[in-house]
Amino acid sequence: MRHRLSTEIDIAAPPHAVWAVLTDLPAHAEWNPFITAASGTVRPGERLSLRLQPPGGRALSIRPTVTEATDDRLLEWQGRLGVPGLFDGRHRFELHPTDRGTRLVHGESFSGLLVRPLRGSLDGGTLAGFRAMNEALRHRAERGPTR
Repeated sequence: MRHRLSTEIDIAAPPHAVWAVLTDLPAHAEWNPFITAASGTVRPGERLSLRLQPPGGRALSIRPTVTEATDDRLLEWQGRLGVPGLFDGRHRFELHPTDRGTRLVHGESFSGLLVRPLRGSLDGGTLAGFRAMNEALRHRAERGPTR
């Protein structure tokens, strides 16, 4: 089974500013309510360490592999729980320039045997977590550099 979550938000900051916030992994702990800890190198083939906190859910640590990283445009990673085909996810951030800044398209495609039983929590807590992260990212990027 497959399932896809997708969100969008307009950010009044240029793509390079949004990219800088998104890829400053250690700083996620300061602003991100969904990915509360992050480390690693944003480069294809590299593994990240992420701590996820879905609203109303239990925290989860994952080690996805970066599959695409195009400066100011696209970040994608792939992760899985257990063995391939059990519960796999491809998480994607697309940054599209607009007249007023950036449109962020943020989502994830899920596949595997556990998608059906987990669909309720994906459509609830996970989707709410994506939206909360989008708002926090918007706020952080529009505020400008903090370091």
